[in-house]
Amino acid sequence: MLVRTKPRWWIAESAATPESVFLDRRRIVQAFGLGLAGMGIGGDAAAAEGVARNAAYTLGDRALTDERYASSYNNFYEFSTSKTVTPMSDALKPRPWRIRIDGLVEKPFEIDIDDLIAKMALEERLYRFRCVEAWAMAVPWTGFPLRRLVDFAKPAAGAKYVVMRTFLDKSVAPGQKQFWYPWPYTEGVTLEEARNDLAFMVTGIYGKTLPNQHGAPLRLALPWKYGFKSVKSINRITFSAERPRTFWEALQDSEYGFWANVNPKVPHPRWSQAEERVLGTGDRVPTLLFNGYAPEVADLYKDLQKERLWA
Repeated sequence: MLVRTKPRWWIAESAATPESVFLDRRRIVQAFGLGLAGMGIGGDAAAAEGVARNAAYTLGDRALTDERYASSYNNFYEFSTSKTVTPMSDALKPRPWRIRIDGLVEKPFEIDIDDLIAKMALEERLYRFRCVEAWAMAVPWTGFPLRRLVDFAKPAAGAKYVVMRTFLDKSVAPGQKQFWYPWPYTEGVTLEEARNDLAFMVTGIYGKTLPNQHGAPLRLALPWKYGFKSVKSINRITFSAERPRTFWEALQDSEYGFWANVNPKVPHPRWSQAEERVLGTGDRVPTLLFNGYAPEVADLYKDLQKERLWA
């Protein structure tokens, strides 16, 4: 007899916004003879509305963070070191937006963000998010698995890493005028990590187009790693044989390493990681190994005991 073990983040479908709510919204629009484009909603927003939730990626240990808290407490150093970055990030123009895919691929190319989205089947996933600063949230991301983008890029045999970079435009992002930061923001994962089912490219949140402060129009979500690995506003993806020197690693490698996996037993040099503060509630809860995703990702690191996996 086949016994199917539920993932540890599983919860009943009723715990998140029902799919029928999104679909009813679309039916109402159609009943009035209005297309989404006629309402001034772009392709990504249209896709975010009514996208089916993937029931394999839900949450069993905490409620979703209220949108008002998740949307008003953000790190985006390109614009400010303050958490209230939303007004400043409004200067970012996420359309039109082109993404360069290069390096060790069959053929380098550029693609418009909406053309890329059109080639990917979008879904909604509920993920925990854990910042290295010891705060946390749980949110519904809309997007597609990173592995689909990897397959679309057709990496060459020598490719071992996927390197992602944020836009660089000092006229839009005043934080990029601060010369002591190694702009543009650069992050990377191994090809094996990129192909893990949890690695997710994000185009929306809370059933809406991804707002600027969350990294519009395209960001990464790696729920088993600290949040700084989930690079925002991506405009270049490079496949490389060499491990990249990432943004925070280049800035302060004694505190921030390449791997950045969540581990409650390994403190940051300046604070404990044993607990996390949940946005919107103020509750302090125990931090989970790999942020609760150990069964899905621990095997990625079984032969890397000599690496500093937790910084």
